[in-house]
Amino acid sequence: MSFCINPKCSNPNNQDTMLFCQSCGSELLLDGRYRVQKELGGGGFANTYEVRDCSPSSMYNPQSTYKVLKLLLQNQPKYIELFKREAEVLMSLNHPGIPKVEPDGYFTIQLKENQQLFHCIVMEKIEGLDIAQYIYKRGRPIKERLALEWLIQIATILQEVHSHNFFHRDIKPSNIMLRADGQLVLIDFGTVREITNTYLSKQSAGMVTGVISTGYTPVEQMNGQAVPQSDFFALGRTMVFLLTGKDPSDFYDSYIDDLRWREFLPQIPPILGDFIDYLMARIPSQRPQTANEVLEQAIAIYKVLYTEEGLETSISGKPQVAINPVRSKNTSSSSPTIHLHPKTTNNGETDDFLPQPLLNKQFITTCQQKLAQYIGPMASIVCQRTIKQNPGISGRNLVYKLAATIPNLEQAEEFKRKLL
Repeated sequence: MSFCINPKCSNPNNQDTMLFCQSCGSELLLDGRYRVQKELGGGGFANTYEVRDCSPSSMYNPQSTYKVLKLLLQNQPKYIELFKREAEVLMSLNHPGIPKVEPDGYFTIQLKENQQLFHCIVMEKIEGLDIAQYIYKRGRPIKERLALEWLIQIATILQEVHSHNFFHRDIKPSNIMLRADGQLVLIDFGTVREITNTYLSKQSAGMVTGVISTGYTPVEQMNGQAVPQSDFFALGRTMVFLLTGKDPSDFYDSYIDDLRWREFLPQIPPILGDFIDYLMARIPSQRPQTANEVLEQAIAIYKVLYTEEGLETSISGKPQVAINPVRSKNTSSSSPTIHLHPKTTNNGETDDFLPQPLLNKQFITTCQQKLAQYIGPMASIVCQRTIKQNPGISGRNLVYKLAATIPNLEQAEEFKRKLL
């Protein structure tokens, strides 16, 4: 079967032996090598089709025979510019988590009785489901361990994208495909931008179009001020969806201007929950600054929660993080166990029951700086959240609660000694 892609064709289905559509007369062998098998999707400014590559080079490699053709329907200069940029970006990137476009994968065609040129991209066909469909078919969210593994996969993809001075601008569950072998692929590079002087000047002049996906787009991007760190915000929101099975917008509390998603997941390891909140910080400067930082922090957390081996990782511009989980011999849980005992007074009472002086700003800053030596740049978020969740907390009890977030028992005790 050969499918005619002429939008005006009244009967697009043809036999595979035909070179021209029997209904409208348009060519069926596109660019001299591609036969369209079926329509995959449409809407917006482009349609997508499954095509069979009939070139001699593909005849001996069945895996490369079937591909995806994306056909631009809107011929305005702005859409053509975005379409060409998508092709150029995909041609320049080389990663198993990014659809491959060959150097000759971009071309134009002219259909019968239509004066305009149609722009086409042919790319690798990704077999599988997007992760929004996967969660829907599964009927429940995924576990924390798998979510963290997927976060690490996406971070490696973003490393490749950002290292070429591009950022995606539309990371969300429906733009992440899950292959049958468990590998993730980031798709839909139609909104990708390159960080150039031209882009920065347009951005400062308010000339950059905002790309908005409700629930996943940060405020700066809605205002046409997207930056690479905008991708990290969307990644954090995607993790919220994977862990809860709900749209992140469902957790938004307009009264406090915050996402109250962790109340839905009280069992989530604090170090993982804090990291996801770090990704979703409201201001870009308060999020991780590079994809490499996201990846290294995620790997460090994975090592703490799910392996016995420690990890030392240096993050550019950040304190060195040394994490060595200590687990109780009496528990089978894979998460780290910390045993802390509050100091007692002469009459045997703990400090929890005695009046305590209020915290001062300098002491809080010192706590953040010391904590960062053990858990990295998430320290400020952990500290502020602890204070917010414990109104009127004393300095001593703040130190004990912060120490509980340090996975290594010896380091936790060292942290307390430095501050008490």
